[in-house]
Amino acid sequence: MALTAQFTRLPDPAILATRWQALESRATPSFFLGWTWTGAWLESYGVRPELLALTDPQGQDIALALFGHAMQPRLLGPTATLSLNQSGDAAADRPFIEYNGLLIAKGREGEATEAALQALQKRKDWRTLRFSGIAPGSPLLEIPARRKTRLDRSPVYQVDLEAVRASDYLALLSANSRSQIRRAIKDHDGALPTITKASAAEIEPWLAEMQALNTGRHADNAWDDPAFRRFAATLATRSDKVELLRFTDREGVVGLLLNFLHDGTAMNYQSAFAAPRTAKDKPGLLCHAAAVGHYAARNLKLYSLLAGKDRYKQSLATREEALEWWQIDRFSPRLEAEAILRKILKRPASA
Repeated sequence: MALTAQFTRLPDPAILATRWQALESRATPSFFLGWTWTGAWLESYGVRPELLALTDPQGQDIALALFGHAMQPRLLGPTATLSLNQSGDAAADRPFIEYNGLLIAKGREGEATEAALQALQKRKDWRTLRFSGIAPGSPLLEIPARRKTRLDRSPVYQVDLEAVRASDYLALLSANSRSQIRRAIKDHDGALPTITKASAAEIEPWLAEMQALNTGRHADNAWDDPAFRRFAATLATRSDKVELLRFTDREGVVGLLLNFLHDGTAMNYQSAFAAPRTAKDKPGLLCHAAAVGHYAARNLKLYSLLAGKDRYKQSLATREEALEWWQIDRFSPRLEAEAILRKILKRPASA
C-alpha cells in the first residue's frame, strides 16, 4: 500500500512526543533519532523545523523526520537549504547529530525512504539538502541531484568490549598508548580513577563542574553557550539512557564524562578533565580507560568515542567505523558558477 508523505509545521511538543515515541517503539533507531535526543534539542534551542510524516492508509506513522529550512551561506551567496534533523542554523545545530536518518518502523525502511525522497523532490523551495552524520552508502543518497558532494568523512573510534573481557584492555592498544596510560597511572596512586554515577541531585553541580573545567581550553567552546548547557542538562536529567560519570582519586577530581547508553553501546558525548598533575599525566586517557573497564564489567558490547579525528580517540580504540556529511545540490545557475569557481580556486566544498 502506498504511503502518504506530508510536510507540516511542527506540532505541539506533547503531541509530537507521543507520535515520535510511539513510532520509536516500532523502530530500531540510533540514539540520535530517539525522543531523548530529539525532544531535548527542540526544547533547549526553541527551534521549529518542519515535520515530514509518512503514513499508511490507516493514518499510522511509518516514518518521521525533521527538516530545517534556512538560507545557508555559500561561496556566491545564501542558498535555500533543507537540513535533515537539523535547523540549518549553526548555533542551534551545535549538538552535532550523528547516526542521522529517518525514524522508520521496522520492516518498512525501503518503501519509506523512497517515499521520503519523492516528497523531497516534489518540493520546489530548496536548492540544497544537507545530510549530516549519516552512514556511508545511506539510501538517502539515492535522491536524484545535479551534484552530490561529500563534505566530510569522520572516523568513529570504538573499543570492542567483548575483546576487553577476553583479554586485558591495555594489551589491545599500541605500545605507545599502553606506556602513556601506565605512566599516568603511576601519578594517580597506581590505579585508575574511581567512578561515581551522578544522582539526580548531583547532575546540575557536576555539569557546572564540566563547564568550569572546559572554560578557556577551547577556541570554540560549546559549554560557553547557555542553550547547549540546557541541552546537556535536559539529556542528563530525563533519561536513564544518559549517564554522567565523575572520576576521582584521593587528590580530587580527574574528570567527568557525559555518556549515552543505547543498544549495548556506551557513547562518550562530552568530557571535561582536570589539569595534568605532572608532565606525563594524562587525565583524559585515564578516565576513558576507567570507563572501558566500567562498561566491560556491565556486559556492554562497545564503548564509542563518537565521530572525531582526534589522535587520543584513535589511541584508545580497537576498531572503527565512519560517518559522512553530504551536500546535495539541485541545478542552479549560481551553484553551477560556484562549482566552476571552486575548481579554479582549488577550493573544497567544505571551505
